[in-house]
Amino acid sequence: MSTISTIADAVAEHINAGTYSRPVSAERVYQPAFTLQDLKDLRVSVVPRTVGISAASRDSSIFECVIDVGVQQKLPAENEQAEIDALLDLVEEIADHLRLARLPEAPEAAWAGIAHEPVVSSESLEQHRVFTSVLSVTYRVRR
Repeated sequence: MSTISTIADAVAEHINAGTYSRPVSAERVYQPAFTLQDLKDLRVSVVPRTVGISAASRDSSIFECVIDVGVQQKLPAENEQAEIDALLDLVEEIADHLRLARLPEAPEAAWAGIAHEPVVSSESLEQHRVFTSVLSVTYRVRR
């Protein structure tokens, strides 16, 4: 299996091993496209995004793998602001669980950083009333 797929699987397993304010079931996917019906329940998608390769020495390279973790859910008709706040709390809990941690299923991957963009997709809110937030987590592997 490719380096980035192995890391993405390990990220999904690591997220699922965490304890959060609401139940989370992360799944590795290549195309996180869901219907509004699918998004009535919380969706946490782990998507391999990019790989950069640079020289580490004459005989090894550094693979910098970026994994996107998308959190999505259709918002209720009422208390939308409170639900967005609660979902943002959950995204931060997931980020805290990933931050600085080695992945048990991919111990060769070193955590390098997290970017949170979009914090909340205004387009998704406006067009579909769906909360969408993405964490881009970077891991480095030397091989």
